[in-house]
This record gives sequence, C-alpha cells and structure tokens, in this order.
Amino acid sequence: MRNNPGGLALLALLTVLGLGATYLMQIGTAERIEVQQQTLANRALLEVLPTNLYDNQPLAQPVLTEPVPLAHSTLLGGYLATHAGQPAAVLLRSQALGYEGSIELLIAIDPSGHLLGVKTLRQAETPGLGAAIASWPNAWLQSFTGKSRGAPNDSGWALKKDQGQFDQLAGATVTSRAVLQAVHDALRYFDEHKAPLTGGVAHE
Repeated sequence: MRNNPGGLALLALLTVLGLGATYLMQIGTAERIEVQQQTLANRALLEVLPTNLYDNQPLAQPVLTEPVPLAHSTLLGGYLATHAGQPAAVLLRSQALGYEGSIELLIAIDPSGHLLGVKTLRQAETPGLGAAIASWPNAWLQSFTGKSRGAPNDSGWALKKDQGQFDQLAGATVTSRAVLQAVHDALRYFDEHKAPLTGGVAHE
C-alpha cells in the first residue's frame, strides 16, 4: 500500500480540530454550569429580599470589606442592593456565638433603617431546638421584619425573659439571645454608618 502523506495530514488535522472542538465545548459547558450554580447560590443567599426590590447584583457591590467587631457579634461583610440606581437595601453578613458554635446570618435593612428580613446562612445549633433557626422561611426570624433600632428602643431589643420585647425559640434561650443581639448590633451599625453603606462606598 502506498503512503498518502496528504491523507495522513488531513486525518491528523481533523483529529486535532475534533479534539479542540470537544475541549472548547467542555469549557463552554463547564462555564455555563458554573454560572448557573453561582446564580442558584446567589438566589439562595438573596432569598431574604423580594426580587422586585432590586435590579443589580448585590453580591457584586460590596460596601463592607473588612470584619467589624461589634458588641455581641462581628460583621463579616456587607452588600448594597439598588433599584434604578437608588439604594434599596443593605445586606449585612453577621456572625455571633450561639450555644454550639458560630451562627452566621444575613440581615437585610432598608434605607430607612427597618429590617426587611433575616436569614440563617450557617449554624451548628442543637437539632430540634436552636437549629430551628436554619429553616426557611422562618416564622421566628420573620417576627423581626419591620423592626428598627428605635422600634423597639435599645432596651426593648432583648428576650422577654431578659425584660425585652421578643419571644424566644422554645428551649433555645442562648441561640435566641445570640441571634437577637446580632440583629440589634447590625441595626445599630447601619444607623451609625448609613451614608457609606447606602452610598456604595466601601467602608472598613
């Protein structure tokens, strides 16, 4: 059989092109999957906000970039949600110490300083007791919606057993107190740093 250099070269070229197309397809598919996964993760994180409240990508607009220790908690980060270029909400990631370990919350506050919602992002509390804060939607966390630093006043931001105005999760005093104090911390921080938070200027 006579060798056919041209045929061999064509076959090699087609093989390379085929491998290249497969590689590009895999890259494209992987990128699409990654984007879809990121979108789902963002949506899960932003469930605390009504979708019609904002039209930007809040997680891509940080307004708090360094941890900030507060009285009973630590702010890990903050993001600005906007609508038509105007501030719609500030999202503060807060970490507090619960009964079994750290509790991470996402706290949404509107520009007037009222709570839009609170969601538990991470926790390791006792199953059947404090771990109830992990469910979504969460009736106990929803009881904070509409509250602000001044309504109730600072002394009212406590459990009823601590002479405050809030009920607790049954059998989970430490967890309830930690979450409540973290939310109050976040509201106080927002009230004291409203301008840089709602103006989209990174604040450390």
